[in-house]
Amino acid sequence: MPADLHELAGPINGVVALPTRLDWSEQRVYDLDDDAQLGLMYERVIREAARVDDLRTYLNASVLVRIWPRLYLPVQARHAWEARFRELIRAA
Repeated sequence: MPADLHELAGPINGVVALPTRLDWSEQRVYDLDDDAQLGLMYERVIREAARVDDLRTYLNASVLVRIWPRLYLPVQARHAWEARFRELIRAA
């Protein structure tokens, strides 16, 4: 996880192709202007990122706060992120 949520400066719209280390499915390309695809990409990146640079590259702080309540994440991941970033709890 990043030290500060505002380190997440990824794209807020357009099309993003995730590298296979984050998404080895057939989809791998996400249209961030489609809310369903946006949420799915954020779920995948949060679950699969092994490097903080991946989080910084593909996630955006303001988007994450906005969609946080709708993300389907493992309980441990959700609790870890909310423990570090209290603004996510307020968003939920």
